[in-house]
Amino acid sequence: MPTKTRLILLLVLAFLVACAPKSTPTPTPTDPSAQMDLIQAQVAAIRGLPEPPSLSRQSLTPDELQKTVATDFFADYTPSDAVKDARSLWLLGLLPKDFDLLDFYHKLYAEQIAGFYDDEKKAMFIVQGADFNVLQRTTFAHEYTHAIQDFNFDFTDKLGYTDESCEEDSEKCAALQALIEGDATLTESLWFSAHNSSQDITELQNYSLISQSPVFDSAPAFMRENLTFPYFQGGAFVKSLHAQGGFAAIDRAFTTQPPLSSEHILHPSRYPDDHPLKVELPDPLKSLGSDWQIQEDNVIGEWFTWLLLARGDQSDSRLNDTVASAAAEGWGGDRYLILENPASREFALILRYVWDTPADQHEAANAFADWLMLRFGEPSSDAIYKAQERFAALLPADNYFTLIFAENPNTLQTLIPLLK
Repeated sequence: MPTKTRLILLLVLAFLVACAPKSTPTPTPTDPSAQMDLIQAQVAAIRGLPEPPSLSRQSLTPDELQKTVATDFFADYTPSDAVKDARSLWLLGLLPKDFDLLDFYHKLYAEQIAGFYDDEKKAMFIVQGADFNVLQRTTFAHEYTHAIQDFNFDFTDKLGYTDESCEEDSEKCAALQALIEGDATLTESLWFSAHNSSQDITELQNYSLISQSPVFDSAPAFMRENLTFPYFQGGAFVKSLHAQGGFAAIDRAFTTQPPLSSEHILHPSRYPDDHPLKVELPDPLKSLGSDWQIQEDNVIGEWFTWLLLARGDQSDSRLNDTVASAAAEGWGGDRYLILENPASREFALILRYVWDTPADQHEAANAFADWLMLRFGEPSSDAIYKAQERFAALLPADNYFTLIFAENPNTLQTLIPLLK
């Protein structure tokens, strides 16, 4: 499911190589520390916010980054957490069965991270070789924007962007992450345009052409799209704010009007007034019994709904992008539960949606029925879908519909009367 990350994708290079300098670039010092000092002043001037008075800057070798990924980034993400996520994503058709999610995340982060700002340690980390090249300078500009954001808006106490809040409302977390990364991507591009030479652009273009990302390229389709969401869709959202009211409009999004959902990010015209609807679910443990546990209780949102419909693990189970977008766009709110029976190691998942209008609900229900047909084939006479050790049901109602996924047909049949 969607999670908070500290990832600076090398794919953001594609956003920058299209930029051209609009003014005479500032001469670049040869000393890396002096270059960082200069970049900090330039970024702060563009962003128009006070700089943090003190900030640790540290360089990491690729080997040190690998250790940091293992010991820091995933310190609170246990193997059992990864198994729960992988099984749930398999039930939803987004991952192959028995996918080693934790190992994949380790490899992906080690490949994709070129630098990061640590909001707990209040420190900048740059993966640095012998020189401080254009990629490292550009990464530094992006990550220093995060340091400025944190100093002025306080990620933890004021913005509420924490691991704990993400576990409670991953939709709001996805929106905040898109705001944070979108702002940094816009600021980075403005900095690059103003302070880099044509030679820098050529070097960055050449790097983007020769760089390889085999781990990212091998990632499941939904994961590749989801990793770029904060940068690309978040960047588009922030650019729309900037076009309307400059950085003052972006600052308001950090302070008085934070985005609440991926719907806000995907549809800036609906921000900030279109609030997600709260969705209730009955307690499934009353039907399943005390052997079962609720492992996760959260929200999927419009963006992840689109991923479900359009970026499944099997290409022949995906809806057309346009059809999936039209179906997801009417999202009003949702709630999902991940259930586990530790004794039998069985998982199940409940997902309930509400939609903005009856027409939106009708369109979405038809799209989900088509999606289930692609994944499972024709349902049985009692409207149960079955394929590859997975069972599913779609339960329509007057103003919502519910999806159930299970590994055991008895579990599915037990839940259906409760959720109708």
